[in-house]
Amino acid sequence: MNRLLSVFFFALIVLPASGQQLVDQIADALEPKVIEWRRDFHQHPELSNREFRTAGIVAEHLASLGMEVTTEVAHTGVIGLLKGAHPGPTVALRADMDALPVKERVDLDFKSEVTSLYRGEEVPVMHACGHDTHIAMLMGAAEALAGMREDLHGTVKFIFQPAEEGSPPGEEGGAELMVKEGVMEGVDVVFGLHIGAGTYVGTIEYKPMGMMAAVDDFRIVLKGKQAHGSAPWLGIDPIVTSAQIINNLQTIVSRSLRLTKAAAVVTIGSIHGGVRSNIIPEELEMLGTIRTFDPEMRIQLHKRFRTIVNSTATSNGAIAEIQLPYSAHYPVTYNDPTLTDQMLPTLKRTAGDENVVQIEAVTGAEDFSFFAREAPGLFLFLGGKPLDVPADVKVSHHTPDFYIDESGMKLGVRTLLNLTLDYMDQASMQ
Repeated sequence: MNRLLSVFFFALIVLPASGQQLVDQIADALEPKVIEWRRDFHQHPELSNREFRTAGIVAEHLASLGMEVTTEVAHTGVIGLLKGAHPGPTVALRADMDALPVKERVDLDFKSEVTSLYRGEEVPVMHACGHDTHIAMLMGAAEALAGMREDLHGTVKFIFQPAEEGSPPGEEGGAELMVKEGVMEGVDVVFGLHIGAGTYVGTIEYKPMGMMAAVDDFRIVLKGKQAHGSAPWLGIDPIVTSAQIINNLQTIVSRSLRLTKAAAVVTIGSIHGGVRSNIIPEELEMLGTIRTFDPEMRIQLHKRFRTIVNSTATSNGAIAEIQLPYSAHYPVTYNDPTLTDQMLPTLKRTAGDENVVQIEAVTGAEDFSFFAREAPGLFLFLGGKPLDVPADVKVSHHTPDFYIDESGMKLGVRTLLNLTLDYMDQASMQ
């Protein structure tokens, strides 16, 4: 039995129960609140570094629990500090708050109809990656742990982080800026989780060491010469040049990198150029992302990237301007292997042995990686896929059809509680 929990709840219950049963009871009681919070955040999403409403709700909640609250951290971040009555380690728990420029297609009563400005354009906004659930689950864990203040052996730092999806161009933000501003000072260990639309409810996924890829976003501006579409020989066509660059960039991974060592990805996600069918434009912009796991391969890929872009542009008479990295440059998300081994029994007790699954590394990226460079970290994937959806039906994150089964959030609250309490319990026994 977890000693902290048994002490705290001794006066609150008549019938004896295991520590895990008590955590389950707390999560059951909090579930309606957590779902209500999540739906509110989902209906009112905010883009990176613009999470003003979200931050206000979080700060008010933490203050109502009697915590020391700091706002406007890394622009819109919120920190809650819960000091237990007994000495012990400082455990950080992190949730990200920002949404994405995506138009929701899922028919929900709390569907987002929000629009906002993104890179100068009016865009729809949606929580298309589950950050709304992360906020709600951590708010639930904060309420539960605040009720245990007199029996906590240590301090809990609640980190509500803005701009995980990347800061707007020209701005700093996210975990990297939070670290610069001192958020991780005095932290002994940091835990985080991410809900997954492709992982069944009730499941926890983990991987020791490198779990998620490093990411470097890039921007390419191709400058040509404008001409009438009927006379391309009078101009320098950046559109044709961009097509050649896109094809040539794909040869980096397939022909230049030793893929038996580690995976890598180069993706173009946006092209903007031209206004009419019969005008060859003077300029074109491309945005994209690079994912790597190996530091040497990352350097090699960047070098090859610049060579291909510049050489292809030159061969067409165009000029290429490259920004790499552009808006995001996160390192590999690394799970400390000792901490992972230490907390694995907690995960298995929380979700059941058969529901805790070790996975291969994924090419998604997370700026939780900056926190995990400052203190031992453990980042987990939490199931959010409905159990009645067939395995071959997959819905991707960052899409209009992204959907999460809210019943999965209760396991998230239980996981955050058990990780915190067990880590403190083990530290106090040493």
